[in-house]
Amino acid sequence: MTDIPFNQPFLTGKETDYIRQAVESGKISGNGLFTQRCQQFLERRYGFRKVLLTTSCTDALEMAAILADVGPGDEVIVPSFTFVSTALAFVRQGARIVFADSRADHPNLDLDRVAELITPRTKALVVVHYAGVACDMDAAMALAQKHNLLVVEDAAQAIDATYQGRPLGGIGHLGAFSFHETKNIIAGEGGALVVNDERFARRAEIIWEKGTNRAEFFRGEINKYGWVDVGSSFLPSEIIAAFLYAQLEHLDAIQAKRKQLWQTYFKELSGLANQGLVALPTIPKEASNNAHMFHLVCRSLAERTALIAHLKSRGIQAVFHYLPLHESPFYAARHDGRALPNADRFADSLVRLPMFYDLTTEQVGDICAAVREFFGVGG
Repeated sequence: MTDIPFNQPFLTGKETDYIRQAVESGKISGNGLFTQRCQQFLERRYGFRKVLLTTSCTDALEMAAILADVGPGDEVIVPSFTFVSTALAFVRQGARIVFADSRADHPNLDLDRVAELITPRTKALVVVHYAGVACDMDAAMALAQKHNLLVVEDAAQAIDATYQGRPLGGIGHLGAFSFHETKNIIAGEGGALVVNDERFARRAEIIWEKGTNRAEFFRGEINKYGWVDVGSSFLPSEIIAAFLYAQLEHLDAIQAKRKQLWQTYFKELSGLANQGLVALPTIPKEASNNAHMFHLVCRSLAERTALIAHLKSRGIQAVFHYLPLHESPFYAARHDGRALPNADRFADSLVRLPMFYDLTTEQVGDICAAVREFFGVGG
């Protein structure tokens, strides 16, 4: 059997053609034709109020933190089981991070326990849609309304996913997407900020353009532009945007293939779950499945470690995921000491299986057979 990597970037075949068009157009800096095409695609397909491409999801989150106007003395509630960028964007603004635990049945934020973390200093709530599966956004927005909070959706993994039929990234006040090479839709690096609250639309564009009203100038809305606010060079080059547009054009085909692979995994491994040997992903009835990843939850760290080693011996690269941020070397001393047992459990026991467009159904069958072999269960 040929070795199976955890991830393999997929090319639609149009990427280099569009990059050539961008280069030949004479404009390869940001906010050109392909940037506008990508932004309009996302706005029209999902009904987002305003989309701004960024160089990464991290940059989109940093823009959200600036727009949220958080600073020293403010608190921001963030799940512990997430990538560092979710918290780092707000740390850079001087905010104190209050880490929240995951649900018992899913790595997503346990919104039933968030209310007890809110204080008069709480300014924002960041929800992460782990594996592209929606958090309880009704609960998140109800808390925001009651306590006058901003909700930022870290939708890095959630392109083309929904909550009660509404696209993720478009429900909170602000949303952030990733187009990193490990995501469903890729540009190598890349991201997008979604502005759902009109209050932030103009300022977001200024922050995006290095604190200037340059975009308004190029649209002919003002006679000259200048430095009017804080900001940075958050916009990507046209080369990245051209690559991304080729991917967006194939979104439906990419999603259909990934969902097929996901369903194959689920069917092949359901027997293990029925015997209580592993837990499979859970999709709440109000959420859709965008097939960003397929993961198992083992019964212990030792079992997870042994399973990964077993798969590696069969030429299959399976990987664990996050280490809890509340226990990180950078932030542990600043954490308030609360135990977050579910975040710890997922950090110790969750394993991600290979998932990428060019993975074949036969390869998924081989992976599942190797997993069953580890647990001593036949096909």
